[in-house]
Amino acid sequence: MKVGLYFGTFNPIHVGHLVIANYMAEYTDLDQVWLVVSPLNPLKIKSTILPDFHRLAIVKAAIDDNPKLRASDIEFKLSKPSYTATTLTYLAEKYPDNEFSLIMGEDNLRTLHKWFNHEVILKNHNFYVYPRVLTEQEEIEVDQIGSLPDNLFRDLPNIHICNDAPVMKVSASFVRNAIKEGKDVRYLLTEPVRKYIDEMNFYR
Repeated sequence: MKVGLYFGTFNPIHVGHLVIANYMAEYTDLDQVWLVVSPLNPLKIKSTILPDFHRLAIVKAAIDDNPKLRASDIEFKLSKPSYTATTLTYLAEKYPDNEFSLIMGEDNLRTLHKWFNHEVILKNHNFYVYPRVLTEQEEIEVDQIGSLPDNLFRDLPNIHICNDAPVMKVSASFVRNAIKEGKDVRYLLTEPVRKYIDEMNFYR
């Protein structure tokens, strides 16, 4: 089975994430898309992130009715901070019959050279890359990490550029701030996710 891995803190998962996940499941040769909830991203501040089990529950609530999408807590079981190369090695051992690919935004592709063991990842896996319209804060973060020209990896045969993927300029931080300010977020979150967040009084 061909599985696309869509990594994220999903803090919270919003319609922008879901549109991309569903596009990859429906319009590429992937059989399933696993949304891998990251317990800790070395490039993010952990204090801003909900507890792991809540973010996993929110992802499950968002995709529960879609058999092509699956929530994964695989990185919860690994040492922290979690690195993609380590996760891929573990998955290959645990699911030897699956072929794992990575789903990422083009901003991540430009900073791939900063990833732990990125050469090994590039050699052994396919990439499905969707365009990103970055927020001002995300542009600052990419500049701080240090990016490379767009075409450095784009021409490799295992890099699949999905220019037709629908992209929404919405971020989890925008959603969190909107909730904190008491704004109506019904069109940014699916109803099960909105209900879960509201009942738990998150982000207020």
